[in-house]
Amino acid sequence: MLKSAGIAFDAVAADIDEGAIRASMMSESDCAEAADIAAVLAFEKARSVALTHPGCYVLGSDQVLALGRHMFSKAETIAEARDNFDRLRGRMHELVSAAALVRNDEVIWQGVDTVQSTMRRVSDAFLDDYLARVGDRVLDTVGGYEIESDGLQFFDRIEGDYFTILGMPLLPVLHQLRSHGVVAS
Repeated sequence: MLKSAGIAFDAVAADIDEGAIRASMMSESDCAEAADIAAVLAFEKARSVALTHPGCYVLGSDQVLALGRHMFSKAETIAEARDNFDRLRGRMHELVSAAALVRNDEVIWQGVDTVQSTMRRVSDAFLDDYLARVGDRVLDTVGGYEIESDGLQFFDRIEGDYFTILGMPLLPVLHQLRSHGVVAS
């Protein structure tokens, strides 16, 4: 998304244990919200990289998919992805995307956006065909669907920002990058 927006950047993997952070937040509170988890993960990713790149503006992002109180993680197997689709079919879920801009150990900005999506009741044949076509790519996204391609056919309704679905609240991120002089305004 940043590349498409004309932003030059270096991608650096964060050295954090996302599962442990998520589990800790879930165990500390029966009421852990998807937005809180996404925000903490985005911040921790950005902070981890910022500490090894002093003086640089570092952007971290994360997504959490929630169906009621149940929060999904990326599936580890195609069978698990299929089970996730079975839970989501015919239901509305929320996809929360968070971003954090950090410099050194200072949070410059954090933002969270939520999209509500209603998945239609697709047939088993449709789901099996989709999984066969996309293969292991279904493991790359928290929902398993690629909304920017034929995964869009899973949905009856989507309310919210397209970029939020793709991975981050891009327009607010761009605004922050411009307002801090990271990119031209």
